[in-house]
Amino acid sequence: MLLYIHIPFCDSKCFYCAFNSYTHLHSLKNDYMVALKKQLKYELQLRDEKIETIFIGGGTPSTIEASKYKEIYEIVKPYLLKNSEITIEANPNSATFDWLEEIHSIGINRISFGVQSFDDDKLQFLGRNHNKSQAIQAIKNAKEIGFEHINCDIIYDTKLDTQQLLENDLVIIKDLPIDHISAYSLTIEEGTKFFNKSNVQVENIELAQYLFDQLNSLGFNQYEISNFALNNKARSKHNLGYWQYKEYLGVGSGAVGCIDAQRLYSSKDIQKYIDNPLQYEEVEKLSSEDIAIEKTLLGFRSIVGVTISLFNNEQKKKLNDLVKEKKLIQKGNRVYSNNFMLADELTLYLDF
Repeated sequence: MLLYIHIPFCDSKCFYCAFNSYTHLHSLKNDYMVALKKQLKYELQLRDEKIETIFIGGGTPSTIEASKYKEIYEIVKPYLLKNSEITIEANPNSATFDWLEEIHSIGINRISFGVQSFDDDKLQFLGRNHNKSQAIQAIKNAKEIGFEHINCDIIYDTKLDTQQLLENDLVIIKDLPIDHISAYSLTIEEGTKFFNKSNVQVENIELAQYLFDQLNSLGFNQYEISNFALNNKARSKHNLGYWQYKEYLGVGSGAVGCIDAQRLYSSKDIQKYIDNPLQYEEVEKLSSEDIAIEKTLLGFRSIVGVTISLFNNEQKKKLNDLVKEKKLIQKGNRVYSNNFMLADELTLYLDF
C-alpha cells in the first residue's frame, strides 16, 4: 500500500493553484498535525498493511517545522518496508539548509522542489514567491546534505514560454544535481487567480514536444506523460504505484485514498478535519467499469501499459487495429502506447 500525507498550508497562493491549500490558517498548524497523527495511527492500525512508499505533499510541506515529521515517521516506521522511498515536497524559499538537513536525518530520502521555472519573470507571472537563485541554492543544498533523489517541477504552456526561455531552463537543469523532472502543462481551473483571464495559457504542442525532446537529449527519459527520469532508480516509485493501480491511503485534510474499490475523501475544511479526522467527507464506490477505464487511462499515459484481459471482444478487435496502425505496441499480454499524450483519445476509441 502507498501512503499520501497532505499538508494544506502555504506562505502564498500561486495564481494557477487549485489544490486544497491555505495561506491564512497558519494558527491551526499545531492542531492540524495532532489531528493528522490521530488519523494516521487509526488508519494504519485498521489496515495493518505494509507501506511501500510515502509522499508528503501539499500545499507546502516545508512550511511545517521538520521536527513534526519525525513524529509522523515514528508512527509509520513499524509498517514501513525496508529501503522505502519517502518523498517530501518543498518550496525553495522555505526549505532552508537547516530544514533540509533535519528532514534528511529523519529518513526522508527524496525531495521534490516546486521550482516551475528558473526565469524570474515567469516565476513572478505564476505568483511564485521564490526566485531563480533561491531555487538553484535549495537544490544544491539538498545534494550537499545527501538526498538520494531530487525532483524539480516545471510548468510550460504559459504565455511567456518560448523555445529560448525553455532552453535557458534546461541549461540550468543540466548543471544541477537533479535526477527527475516533472513537467506540467499550465491548466486553468475555477477558483484560481488565473481563472477567466485571457491570454494566460497558450497551448503549443510543438513547444511541448521540443521540451520533451530536449529533456530526452539530456538523459531524462519519459516514463509517464509528465515525468522524466535520468535512470530507472530515479523514477518515482510512489507515482508508479498510482499508475499500476496499487491501493493507497490518503491522510490529511483534502487527502484522497483508494482502497477496496472505494475512493475515500477527507474533508477539505481544515477546522472540520481537526474536529474529526476519522470521518470521511465522501466515500465513492468504484464500479468494475470505472476501474477498467482508470487502469486504461493510467496505463496508456505511462510505461505501465494495460493488460489485454481487461478488454471485451469488441475492444480487443480495436486493440488489434491500433497495434497494426502502430499506435500501440503489444508485448505478451499487455499493450503500451507509443505516445503518452494520446492516452485520452485511445481510451475513448476503445468505447467503455
